[in-house]
Amino acid sequence: MRLAFMGSPGFAVPALHALHAAGHEIAAVYCQPARPSGRGQAVRRCPVHAEADSVGLPVRTPPRLRTVPEEWAEFASLELDAAVVAAYGLILPPAMLAAPRHGCLNIHASLLPRWRGAAPIHAAILAGDAETGITIMQMDAGLDTGPMLLREAVTIGPGTTTAVLHDTLAEMGARLILTALATSPAAVAQPDEGMTYAPKLSRDDGRIDWTLGAAEIERRVRAFDPWPGTFTTLNGTVLKVLAAAIEPGSGEPGAVLAAGLVIACGTGALCLTRVQLAGRTAMDTEAFLRGHDIAVGTHLGT
Repeated sequence: MRLAFMGSPGFAVPALHALHAAGHEIAAVYCQPARPSGRGQAVRRCPVHAEADSVGLPVRTPPRLRTVPEEWAEFASLELDAAVVAAYGLILPPAMLAAPRHGCLNIHASLLPRWRGAAPIHAAILAGDAETGITIMQMDAGLDTGPMLLREAVTIGPGTTTAVLHDTLAEMGARLILTALATSPAAVAQPDEGMTYAPKLSRDDGRIDWTLGAAEIERRVRAFDPWPGTFTTLNGTVLKVLAAAIEPGSGEPGAVLAAGLVIACGTGALCLTRVQLAGRTAMDTEAFLRGHDIAVGTHLGT
């Protein structure tokens, strides 16, 4: 089929690779423009742009679409059979949704209608869901509201992080989009019940509120790995919490209850098992405590 691929982050790369390897004609790859990133603020291409360049595919990086009719005309001129969208980052206007002969198909990282929106992987872990998955959806003008073509579930285990789930779902999405294009499954409308929304995250979402229960904080540590990360403060310095385990215990939220960085929460306690001080190397707590004497009763987050 003659396709456009529209995606930007690493999540979308396996799908682009699979479509190209399967022999589909990819007329254009759309992704976010290169932007400054990292500590040095060097201008970098997004992962999809880098993948497209590596296999010689033409790339387009419009900063806007909704108010630029010239972009709609360029897209229509590609004479596509379909467009495949995976975490692109821009909303497609109706003219672009209608341009391909078979419409635009979205690879969405949840079991719709649960967790529509920008951060479905994080949201599923945060909520303590037992499973999530991939939905291949026919796009319409709404936010993740279109009819479903394929769905496949994966279990969320007690130690599952967003980093691990992200990679699993990216590969699953790549496999399912090939199936959808090959088999043209019947579209099924999303049910009205069970809809939830996963809003876009910010850096400050990772700040630990020790008045929350230990189970909820532990889920946040896993959900925000690798971004935005979870963090607190220790003696005025930012302390990143990279891994944690629920422990019995009670006390004033944020107080160190025992050696080994067992911290009181709103209910229960949390043992910080891997941490990183700002500007330092990440390390297991045992190694961290060999260089830092943290007295029982010390308060984190103040």
